[in-house]
Amino acid sequence: MAEQIKATKREKAGKGASRAIRLKGSIPAVIYGDKKAPEMISIEEKVLVAEMSKKGLWTRQYEIVVDGDKNLVLCQDIQKHPVSNRPIHADFLRISKDSVLTMDIPLHFIGEDVCPGIKKGGVLNIVHRTLEVKCKADAIPEEFTVDLSSGEIGDSFEAFAVQLPAGVKLTAQEDFTVATIVTPQEEVKEEAPAQAAAPAADAAAAAPAADAEAAPADEKKEEKK
Repeated sequence: MAEQIKATKREKAGKGASRAIRLKGSIPAVIYGDKKAPEMISIEEKVLVAEMSKKGLWTRQYEIVVDGDKNLVLCQDIQKHPVSNRPIHADFLRISKDSVLTMDIPLHFIGEDVCPGIKKGGVLNIVHRTLEVKCKADAIPEEFTVDLSSGEIGDSFEAFAVQLPAGVKLTAQEDFTVATIVTPQEEVKEEAPAQAAAPAADAAAAAPAADAEAAPADEKKEEKK
């Protein structure tokens, strides 16, 4: 069920008008899409900040009420101030229950605490943190779960192994890896200095030889003097 947010219609656009809205404790926003004209609105900052703190902001449906008119929407973007990190503008996409959407759904990894490979010293390497899917607006998943509880070092977890609800399909045609359990990077780093030491040793050994070759030339200069 969509969460309801009350908004106020705004007549003016531009930096000055937006600044005045923020000074009153609200955030300028726009609703667009569904073959309708964009609608400029403002939302109380505290309401928007509260929604931003909740899980699933980008996949949650909202019903924004403007002067009695209800708009079913998804949050598409929230612009933030570069210094204060406070929201300064929001974009909402107008949808219908029958709309077919392409969405990036977050992946949630579980079982890391009992994973045999990780207990043996392996490290979880996350390749993809989201999966792109197509689904109807009324069937948007909040997240997908990837179970790591049986993973060993060297194992990989594939996208097509993720259980998808009915009516939800991956946009990719081919299978791909979303995560692997790999050997700790520390073991790789330990080998690197030993390999790097060889060229350094060769350079050090070559330095005395170069000095020896240069010596006769210096001696000839001294003889001429």
